[in-house]
Amino acid sequence: KQWYQRRVAITAGIAQACHAATAVIYQYRNDDNVVTYTNDMDNMHKCVLEVKSEEQMLNLSQKLKESNIDHKLWVEQPENYCTCIAVKPYPKDTVRGFFKKFKLLQ
Repeated sequence: KQWYQRRVAITAGIAQACHAATAVIYQYRNDDNVVTYTNDMDNMHKCVLEVKSEEQMLNLSQKLKESNIDHKLWVEQPENYCTCIAVKPYPKDTVRGFFKKFKLLQ
C-alpha cells in the first residue's frame, strides 16, 4: 500500500509539472527565448528539482518575481496548494543562481 501511495503521489506530481510547463510556455509563447527554445524541440532541457515545503516554493516564487524571472507557480485546485514552479526558458546563466541550493528530485 505504501508503494502504491508513493506511485500515485509521483504520478500526480508529474501531471502538475506538465501543467505548469505547458502553461508557462503558452503564457510567454511570443517571448524570444521561448520561440528559440520551442524551435529546437529535439534539444529541450528541463530539470526537476525538489523543494522541502510549500513555504520554500513560495519563497522561491517571490525571489523570481523580485528579479523579473517569468515563471508559473502551479496551484492545485480545489486544494489551493502550490505544487510546482515552471520557469520560462532562459539562458542557464540567467537563472542558475536561483536553483543552486536545490537537488534533483529523487
